Order: sequence, then C-alpha cells, then structure tokens
Amino acid sequence: MSEQPYTGPDDPRVAALPLEEFAFPGPLRDQLVAAVLSGAKTSTTGLLADYEHAGDPLPQVNDHRVVIDSDGRPVAVTETTDVRVVRLAEVDLRHALDEGEGYTSVAEWRATHEGFWHSAEMRAALGDPDFTVDDTTPVVMERFRLIADLR
Repeated sequence: MSEQPYTGPDDPRVAALPLEEFAFPGPLRDQLVAAVLSGAKTSTTGLLADYEHAGDPLPQVNDHRVVIDSDGRPVAVTETTDVRVVRLAEVDLRHALDEGEGYTSVAEWRATHEGFWHSAEMRAALGDPDFTVDDTTPVVMERFRLIADLR
C-alpha cells in the first residue's frame, strides 16, 4: 500500500471520511467502540430501513469510515471488507460471533438486536413508533477491519 497511514484524529483525510456510528451515544456505543478497538468486533448489522430513512448509501467494499465515540471524537478508521443485504432470518452464527459482543448463538444475538431495534430511541430515529422486525426484515450485514487506531 503506497498511501501513508492515517496520522491521528486531526489528519485531514480522517475529517473527510463518513462517520461510523455504532448504536446511539452512551454505554452501548462505548462497549461497541471498545470491541472495534480491541479487534473483537469485525462485523455489524443494521436495518436497511434505517439507511433508507436517513438517505444514507449502503457501505461498499473498500470504504473507509471514521468510528466516533459517545463524545463524537474520532477514535478509529475501519475498512469495509464485505456487505450483504439479507433477511433477518438469514443472519448466521459466524456473523453474530464476529460482532464481538459475546454472543454464543444466533438466538441470543437476535434477541439483543430486536431489543435495540424495537427501542423507543430507534423507533424515533426511524420515524415509526410502531416499527417492528420479523424474519423477512432486510438487514445490512457488514464486515470490516480496523485499519487505524486514532487514540
């Protein structure tokens, strides 16, 4: 790779990157960011409806994103290595394990994610107070690698 590595949070190339925001600011985001920084978290799952509602493009392979913490500080840069849109029922154990949150089964992963997706905060973000998921709900499964720790 001929490009120089990112030099830190003030690197102008970092400021130009799209943001990667895990969950909402608070303890869950802090936990997820710590898992990214430790290398334990190499996958994530989002709702296709969330991307569509926000008007955000889906991640693409080789995309770089800046991970921010709960205070909005850039702490890492990731590179997307794979993206798939699947039905919720198709999420597999490997993906669940690679989320780095200690899941031991897809059922455990799904229960936690459904709790988050059905939360008042997520429903407000989607603009739908009755939003719910089922086996057919499209989700975006993303794999990534940590390419720069900006701390």
